[in-house]
Amino acid sequence: MLNEKSKQLHEEAKKFTPGGVHTSIRNIDPRLIFTKSEGAYIYDADGNKYIDFQAAFGPYILGHNYKEVNDRVIESLARTDLYGVGTTDLEIKCAEKITKYVPSAEQVLFCNSGSEATYHAIRLSRAITNRKKLIKFQGCYHGWHDYVARNMLSEPHMIGKRDPGSAGMMDEAIDNTLICTFNDLDNVERTLVENKNEVAALIVEPIPHNIGCIMPEVGFLQGLRDLCSKHGTILIFDEVITGFRHDLGGYQNVSGVTPDLTTMGKAMANGFPMAALAGKKEYMERFNTNSGGDVWFAGTYNGHAIGTSATIATMEIMETEPVHQHIFALGDRMRNGIREIHDRLSLKAYVAGFGSVWTTYFMDFEPKNYTDLMQNDAKMYVTYRKKLLERGIFKMPMNIKRNHISYSHTKEDIDNTLQAIEDVLKELVQSRVSK
Repeated sequence: MLNEKSKQLHEEAKKFTPGGVHTSIRNIDPRLIFTKSEGAYIYDADGNKYIDFQAAFGPYILGHNYKEVNDRVIESLARTDLYGVGTTDLEIKCAEKITKYVPSAEQVLFCNSGSEATYHAIRLSRAITNRKKLIKFQGCYHGWHDYVARNMLSEPHMIGKRDPGSAGMMDEAIDNTLICTFNDLDNVERTLVENKNEVAALIVEPIPHNIGCIMPEVGFLQGLRDLCSKHGTILIFDEVITGFRHDLGGYQNVSGVTPDLTTMGKAMANGFPMAALAGKKEYMERFNTNSGGDVWFAGTYNGHAIGTSATIATMEIMETEPVHQHIFALGDRMRNGIREIHDRLSLKAYVAGFGSVWTTYFMDFEPKNYTDLMQNDAKMYVTYRKKLLERGIFKMPMNIKRNHISYSHTKEDIDNTLQAIEDVLKELVQSRVSK
């Protein structure tokens, strides 16, 4: 794989931007510069073409530069944009659609990123309960702000311990965030009891996709609902990834468990910047967008025509076309195909996934939480992905990251990917044997 132009452009970028990238997780080897995207494919500065399963961490549920969505955005911008006062017809229509499908969404507020949405959800929870503390789960990611930026991809010796994700975080924010183990209801209950009448909210990815795909055990999400109701704690589902990708109503619609508040983003607008916070009317009306509300909610670009029109278009395509049927079927084809390859090669690995999402953990059992993932062969995981890059398959070359299938992917794309996977795994297995 030639990447000389990418290398040159990366060096140029570093002159003007620290590290040459505008989000920390993008600083990955090899440092590719991308110049074009269409459907299921992305192209780098050297002209290399890749079948894209990274999907910018998940927004592209329909595919890159999806014409119907782009056309709707262009049409909207021909007549409207942003006013900074009142509301627009697009905002009303978009919010109405979300309340129609998402079980917890009696009312909706728009913002521009998942981090903003989780920040507002937590602030609102503290106002409702008049409590400070928050529960999150080891390994889960809910944004960049101080409230939740701890115990994400912790080193083994820091699992469950005080592990802030950044310098400059406030001690009070760090210490008021309590860490629990996913799929362990006893641990959650014990934490709530030990911090009786102090926990404002529990925030959870219903499927922890930040660490690939850890499925909730039967009864776990309902158990969280029951414990939060019992202890007067607000239950927040962070559906920034799972929402819209797994169902128009989010994973809460799949699981049958309804949280108090829901954060959404990514797939809702097929790549355009858009996020939302939704929840019970009695809670949402505490925001000062409502007359008399006492919880601050603001943002110059909230409800911009770009995001609202893209969301409406994306949801309408999901309503009228077999989007989820298609991506779920291809997800099954991919997972089953990889499992067959593992069997043929007698390779110990676990293929995890749900719907259009999957990843391969190089370990011999199904992980239930972040601690289990310490058994994953991280070196093998990253090497495997880098070798797939050389064959035109783009999966983030980073440990325990998920992959995404879009409506633009075809059976041929999946089959070509499976052939590349088999070729790479044969090479890696042979390399192990010859050592």
